[in-house]
Amino acid sequence: MEPDSGRTAVLHAADELFYARGVNAVGMDELRAAAGISLKRMYALFPSKAEIVAQVLEGRTRMWNEGIAAEAATHESARDKVLSIFDFLDAWFREDNFRGCAFINSFGELGSVMPAVADAAHRHKREFVEYVTDLVVEAGGPKTLGLQIALLVEGAQTTAAISDSPESALAAKAAAAVLLDSGTHP
Repeated sequence: MEPDSGRTAVLHAADELFYARGVNAVGMDELRAAAGISLKRMYALFPSKAEIVAQVLEGRTRMWNEGIAAEAATHESARDKVLSIFDFLDAWFREDNFRGCAFINSFGELGSVMPAVADAAHRHKREFVEYVTDLVVEAGGPKTLGLQIALLVEGAQTTAAISDSPESALAAKAAAAVLLDSGTHP
């Protein structure tokens, strides 16, 4: 097995298992078995579980950013690009394996004991607020509106996961549209 394929197998297995069941519920031996490599090989690739978790969260950031960007690319105006975030969420919330935000889940489980998880979650959320804020400003709104809309995204994710209510995305989209329309300049 090539070094990159071993890394890829571990990260793929870890992403699926951690997202479905939580990080603490998945042991290294189970992860090794799911990845199809030896424990010795896995530890040669990743010296600690914390490193695996950090790498999985980096991958989740890439997936999130690519998904948001792909949805935004189908729209012309900055206002529509902001609202497209909620369309991305709506599709995600309706997936069979939706279990909420991996960053919120990981932070809640390990943020106080695994600094790499806290750092990854902080960075991911901060960068997302910056992305939304840039679009809001481009749409003619005040910078403060970026955080408000990002909070609607966070609330929709949490509500959809806990309440099993995918319609949370469209409800949050309607609220974001009201905020954008009241807070932007013609």
